[in-house]
Amino acid sequence: MGSIDQPIVPLPASAEHSRYVQRVRRRYAAELGLLAPGVPDVATIVALVGALRAGGRALPSALRVARQLVLERLAVLDIEQQAPLAHVTGAMTALAEATLGLALEQARADEDARCGPPLNAEGTVIDFWIIGMGKLGARELNVSSDIDLIYVYEEDGQTRGPLVLSAHEYFSAVAKRLYALIGDTTEDGFVFRVDLALRPNGNSGPPVVSMGMLEEYLQVQGREWERFAWLKSRVVAPRAAVTSGRALPLRSLVTAFVYRRYLDYGIFEGLRQLHRKIREEAQRRAAGRPERANDVKLSRGGIREIEFIVQLLLVVRGGQFPEIRTRSTLKALGLLAGRGLMKPETAEKLAEAYTFLRRVEHRIQFLDDQQTHLLPTQDGDLAWIAQSMGLAACRPDACELLDRLGEIRELVATEFDALLHDGQAPQAQGAKNGCRQCGSGPLPLDSEALAEKLPPSLAERVRHWCQQPRVAALRDESKLRLGKLVLRASMAVEAELCTQDAALRFIDWLEPLLRRDSYLALLVERPEVMKRLLRLLGLARWPMQYLMRHPGVIDELADPRLLHGRFDRDEYLQALEERHAAWERSGQADEDALLDTLRHAHHAEVFRTLVRDVEGLITVEQVADDLSALADATMDITLRWVWPRLKQRHREAPRFAVIAYGKLGGKELGYGSDLDVVFLYDDADEPDADRAQEVYGHCVRKLITWLTLRTAAGELFDIDTALRPNGNSGLLVTSIAAFERYQVGRGGNTAWTWEHQALTRARFCAGSPDLADRFEAVRRQVLAAERDVEALRREVVGMRDKVRQARPVKAEVFDVKHSPGGMMDAEFAVQYLVLAHGAAHPALLDNAGNIALLQRAEAAGLLPAGVGTAAADAYRELRRAQHRARLDEQPTQFPPEALAGARDAVLALWQAVFP
Repeated sequence: MGSIDQPIVPLPASAEHSRYVQRVRRRYAAELGLLAPGVPDVATIVALVGALRAGGRALPSALRVARQLVLERLAVLDIEQQAPLAHVTGAMTALAEATLGLALEQARADEDARCGPPLNAEGTVIDFWIIGMGKLGARELNVSSDIDLIYVYEEDGQTRGPLVLSAHEYFSAVAKRLYALIGDTTEDGFVFRVDLALRPNGNSGPPVVSMGMLEEYLQVQGREWERFAWLKSRVVAPRAAVTSGRALPLRSLVTAFVYRRYLDYGIFEGLRQLHRKIREEAQRRAAGRPERANDVKLSRGGIREIEFIVQLLLVVRGGQFPEIRTRSTLKALGLLAGRGLMKPETAEKLAEAYTFLRRVEHRIQFLDDQQTHLLPTQDGDLAWIAQSMGLAACRPDACELLDRLGEIRELVATEFDALLHDGQAPQAQGAKNGCRQCGSGPLPLDSEALAEKLPPSLAERVRHWCQQPRVAALRDESKLRLGKLVLRASMAVEAELCTQDAALRFIDWLEPLLRRDSYLALLVERPEVMKRLLRLLGLARWPMQYLMRHPGVIDELADPRLLHGRFDRDEYLQALEERHAAWERSGQADEDALLDTLRHAHHAEVFRTLVRDVEGLITVEQVADDLSALADATMDITLRWVWPRLKQRHREAPRFAVIAYGKLGGKELGYGSDLDVVFLYDDADEPDADRAQEVYGHCVRKLITWLTLRTAAGELFDIDTALRPNGNSGLLVTSIAAFERYQVGRGGNTAWTWEHQALTRARFCAGSPDLADRFEAVRRQVLAAERDVEALRREVVGMRDKVRQARPVKAEVFDVKHSPGGMMDAEFAVQYLVLAHGAAHPALLDNAGNIALLQRAEAAGLLPAGVGTAAADAYRELRRAQHRARLDEQPTQFPPEALAGARDAVLALWQAVFP
């Protein structure tokens, strides 16, 4: 005999334990073989109904018997064969789609026979759509679920048959016939319980609405909780309306209602109220009935809370990130994790919890075909559920099923409360956590009681605020939010989590956002974001200016990965392409959406770099590298999106290149730098040269517009094209052959020396990769050309003098860029060394940056020992000083002694190069 302490190995469970399965098998034994083997789908269910009708059953009976047979099959697949959850929910959804499609076809045929089909003003038959909401819309239907439907007809009109009815009257009659076919209970049961409560105006509204009526309702009366309801909506019948695209206008108006084109944190309170109502209703029903506490759907930590977590994140973020939009709960968890909006381990645990709870839910419902989510109280039923889940049967002293349910529900509830209730379990109405000194709750911004709780400097700033008419005009809700945020800032100062300067900057930052509730809601809902924001504002002044221009980027502070890593070009481009594809799928890929998408993505990446910068996690050089790489990638993706939208384009892919000059070319880009660029093309195989010039001219103008236009999402770049051949009087885009002729001096139209100086920092940054090598070959040829060294020296020194005269600096200060011994002296020296000695020393021809080129010049013997290295170190020090000053909005002019060592090193370089 084995020890009684050995683990109990669960025996395979049988679907026969289900009392519902027993009834089906007794009553419909002759019909069970009509359902094709395997997981039922729409085709097999339609065939099953056909077979039942061929056997003499009327449609209402055939539909109901088909349901019984499908559920019996699913019980076997689920209980005995452990079918995946998606197979069960998919089959139930197929059952709804198939039966609704057949019922609608019959209902319309019957009504057409009575009064003729409804026609619009053009004489076209008006379409009618059954919209599946909730689990039906998401293809997640459970085995004893009701179906939430909304009936929408295309437009107004009337019938022209024996009986003249308005379209509304006609489709109201169709809806009644549908209910009789699907929802009525007969001797064969029902097909589905039908719930129309989610329609416009709920149970007080008409059973059917036109698309125009629906649009007006959603725009004027649609409530926040309805956005969550419509999130999973889709047309489930007739199938032809989906395949033909006729229902697409309906999708567009629903998408606009559900998703906002901004980060919509204001929705939190709407969902919080909805959840509170649901939880209170669950508690009310459970009062005095302890068995109702084990509701796997509605109790704390149940299925509904997982769905709420997912729906909340989708509604908040889906407006800006269409690639995360999905109706499926499990798919959404994967997408949220993939976009960094949820920790992968959290998404995995929630997905496991959801699957477990849904499988338990199905077993509960298989028992008696009841729409319930409560664990049974009979020991035999509990043992059967545990057995079918591969768990040990419950004993008086232990129940693995209940233990597992408890663990899962605690995990779900913890995640839900963290998202919706700042990590705290929601309080009952009126509770104050036992605090006797907490007063009456949050204080509005213009409350004197709030001002009295603040340090004097903050109180003075807030009182000044409140004297402004626009503050007095704010809604009470906004005043409460602002009061809460100001009080949090004050508490952060008191707790030494940030400086008082940071708190004052925070208030200054809030002032322009008084009417932008979404950002205020974000900070209220995300205390950790506000904490990081206060720290950031205390480290430097310039971040506040960036955040004023682009307040939406504060959402990036919620991402724990923010302080780790660097800009990743491939990841950035992939995310944007996926977003573009998602806009295309949703039918929203218009220019406005794409322009804003580029701006949101670019601003977010700049902000990530800025945070790493002020936190001291990356060097000045790394900042410049990342900002330059970001500009390259943004230029490249913009070109990819612009070209297909060019009506005049003459080839599938442009042979086109963007050449970066200046700071972008030298990979020394700063936060506010302009982009100096030149546009080239190579269409040597195009027989009509004028046509190529014209097409690429259109392309460049459109590209510049996309890059420079200020939209509601802000701007991207200022573009300067003055360095193109012949400057502002030249063509906006040049063929690479003409560019080569201009630079090497063939013909009467040739480049000046200062243009060759600029070419030392030029590089390919976007466009056709095969043009990169062609341009680089031209560039190296020009830089290595034979020159009169003395004449070159005079021209470079002369140009430096012109710049110095144009930017005079007072003698008592040292300007890190323009003073003698500043960065510009080092840059001119490097340019001279490249042009004078590049032919003999090819390493100087590389666009390697001033620091590396100074080191290479010394290694080549072109500078005295130590001079190049010292100048390189000095240039790095001057860049850092300039960068720090700009970050803190300080002048880049210093007392001469502050940077004397760096200045002297650059002066020594100048003397060595220009004796």
